Amino acid sequence: MKWGFRWYGEGDSIPLQNVRQIPGINGVIGTLLNKLPGDIWEIAEIEELKQSIEKEELTLLGIESVAIHDAIKAGTEERDHYIDHYIQTIKNLSACGIHLICYSFKPIFGWAKTNLFYENEDGSFSLLYDQAVVDGMEPSEMYTLIHSQSKGFKLPGWEEERLKKFKQLMETYDGVTEEVLFDNLAYFLKRIIPVCEEMDVKMAIHPDDPPWEIFGLPRITKNLSDLKKILAIVDSPYNGLTLCTGSLGADPKNDLVSIIHEVGDRINFVHFRNVLFMGDHKFKESAHLSTEGSLDMYAIMKALVDVGFTGVIRPDHGRTIWGEVAMPGYGLYDRALGISYLQGLHEAVVKSQRSAEIDQKAGE
Repeated sequence: MKWGFRWYGEGDSIPLQNVRQIPGINGVIGTLLNKLPGDIWEIAEIEELKQSIEKEELTLLGIESVAIHDAIKAGTEERDHYIDHYIQTIKNLSACGIHLICYSFKPIFGWAKTNLFYENEDGSFSLLYDQAVVDGMEPSEMYTLIHSQSKGFKLPGWEEERLKKFKQLMETYDGVTEEVLFDNLAYFLKRIIPVCEEMDVKMAIHPDDPPWEIFGLPRITKNLSDLKKILAIVDSPYNGLTLCTGSLGADPKNDLVSIIHEVGDRINFVHFRNVLFMGDHKFKESAHLSTEGSLDMYAIMKALVDVGFTGVIRPDHGRTIWGEVAMPGYGLYDRALGISYLQGLHEAVVKSQRSAEIDQKAGE
């Protein structure tokens, strides 16, 4: 596996020198925060990002995310224009040696939480989602809630430039059902995957977060059935998945081990994190250890090893601990603990399997 760490560029509160000190780290997953959905990522901008990472002796392992314009997701008359922009960005990333793109296909809200600084019993802070809070809100109030807790950080997926036109955005998705959204994703993938194959750029669609419908907006990446349907659109390793254990795992009905065994050959990227169930459609993002949440992280890591996953894996949202001031969910300390934990799980699984193989041969 390639051990990665998400980094938000020169505006990130975490210096790359600190990331480099994480044992076993291979590189970072980068982004260009100044880019809005639909913008072309220019080669000069990509190279500047890449060089800033490589001068610290790290590798730019991939991009998350090249956001998809709402015209593509809603299927408006402008979608071909923005798909052309996306294709040019794929070509530009490939020209710069970048071969992995994590993306999502969610209407308006790329991710949603109701509390970005939920205080745990030990004084640390976690991201929390409570459907009861969402049920008591209007959709237009969601941005205000998130922005009020951002502590001045620019949060991907919650760009003011896009969401200040909220009424217009909601009108854009009027009449867009799950079936229509899926058809629009199929149209998009059939256009871009041949280019991805030519350019050697693997796509990795991210699951819904949370993995159920909110505000009546359709969701099409919420469970195994959805994922298999997406993979069948274009049967190509370049049409792949981001396995986000925290997003899919927030629904107790999603069996992550079974999902990995079903679609493991199409997992192009892994976000590895734990969640703690706190009630009906209510959960918080816990420390990564199995004992701290509701997911069996050892079993998940074992399943990834069993299916032969060798791609990029990174710790996902961490708690805010030890007084750190950082983007919610993206501090250094808890994610560094998280990656060390998942590296330990990986070592334990691999060595256990090797030991079992040796014992089996000895008994033959």
